[in-house]
Amino acid sequence: MMMPETLSRGDGHRLPVSEAEAVSGIRSGDRVFIGGIACPPESLVEAIAARANELRDVGIWHLPMLGKAPFVAPELARSFRLTTSFVGRGLREPVADGRADFVPVFLSETPALFGARYPLDWAIVQLSPPDRHGFCSAGISVDMTLSAIRRARHVIAEINPRMPRTHGDTTVHPDRLDAITEVDRPLFELAPPAISEPLKRISEQIAGMIGDGDCLQIGIGGIPNLVLELIRDRRHLGIHTEMLTDGIVELYRAGAIDRSRKRILPGKIVCTFAAGLRQLYDFVDDNPLVAFHGADFTNDPYVIGQNDNVVAVNSAIQIDLTGQVDADSIGSQLYSGIGGQVDFIRGAARSRGGRPIIAIPSTARNGTVSRIVPILSPGAGVVTRRGDVHHVVTEYGRVDLFGMGVHDRAKALISIAHPDFREELERKAHELRLTWRDRFD
Repeated sequence: MMMPETLSRGDGHRLPVSEAEAVSGIRSGDRVFIGGIACPPESLVEAIAARANELRDVGIWHLPMLGKAPFVAPELARSFRLTTSFVGRGLREPVADGRADFVPVFLSETPALFGARYPLDWAIVQLSPPDRHGFCSAGISVDMTLSAIRRARHVIAEINPRMPRTHGDTTVHPDRLDAITEVDRPLFELAPPAISEPLKRISEQIAGMIGDGDCLQIGIGGIPNLVLELIRDRRHLGIHTEMLTDGIVELYRAGAIDRSRKRILPGKIVCTFAAGLRQLYDFVDDNPLVAFHGADFTNDPYVIGQNDNVVAVNSAIQIDLTGQVDADSIGSQLYSGIGGQVDFIRGAARSRGGRPIIAIPSTARNGTVSRIVPILSPGAGVVTRRGDVHHVVTEYGRVDLFGMGVHDRAKALISIAHPDFREELERKAHELRLTWRDRFD
């Protein structure tokens, strides 16, 4: 495909052009990756959407974006076919309506998709300006973005001086770029949510499971934020995580993280993307303590498991009495994705002294529905299988299901369910033959 002549320069670099010019080479039927979670190339996204009337069946793969996603509008369904491996807020309705497709895949395997399975014509990303050696950085979103940059036929980049220059495996040379545009726009910030009393009690229990020298994977939400606050008196902690958050920065500043006992990239805080407040982005900017790598490295269970004492904290929507964990759907309605949960559950299980944890409030819908259920809701997706589950924590306690038979699992899970639902759960467990019965009963 020929690019507009205005994009060429004698030394092979691509001059800054307008957003409209940059995306002018996209044709109907092309496959486009749009990168960034807190750093989407928003002006280029808008320029693509502006061409909707002249485009048909452009495949767009993207992760949840904190910015605008105009191509998800119902009236643009003929122009853009949406695909994602994580159903964020802006994609739940399009997926439910059949206007977008969901790919169930472990985050560790997503970088490999952009080969024979999903070949890319274009990668549209945001990068930092070139450093003194001429290299741009993928900044705070390496995940599957770097793989897309390396495998796509064409790459278009917004160059933003607000994008942190991060260390690890993040470099992109401008020779790889077919076109660039220039913006000066703050990255999107993600404020921590409020925390309820049940989440506080769950956080306190998880904090009690973390000791000096542990290596943490902990993500977004009220529970992770409070857990990180509660363990600021720990020492010699390491971080090998998927998502880097503000709470980890505060934990480091409290002196709890020195990375001295990690086996994989010792001395480094390891992650694949970051999302939080500006202080987080300032912290990772040109900071050699933080190493960003693709999700095929950070989320590889074999890599994770080589660290000792890995504590991996993940959430769930429902868990049944045998230990099956639904974490991506509410019944048959897709709500999120597989993400890195299984990667880190399995990685922590491989780790010497590791503790894989599922944290789940006992109820939903203002206390009217139990999240611990006899069987999962019809259509619910089993993200973490019963054979992978170890620790389960609610506000009413914690249990370790590893090595338990289904009879003991049911009893253990009922013991940490909300008291209002325990009698009904016991009755259902009896009906399902999930509790011990007299042989002549």
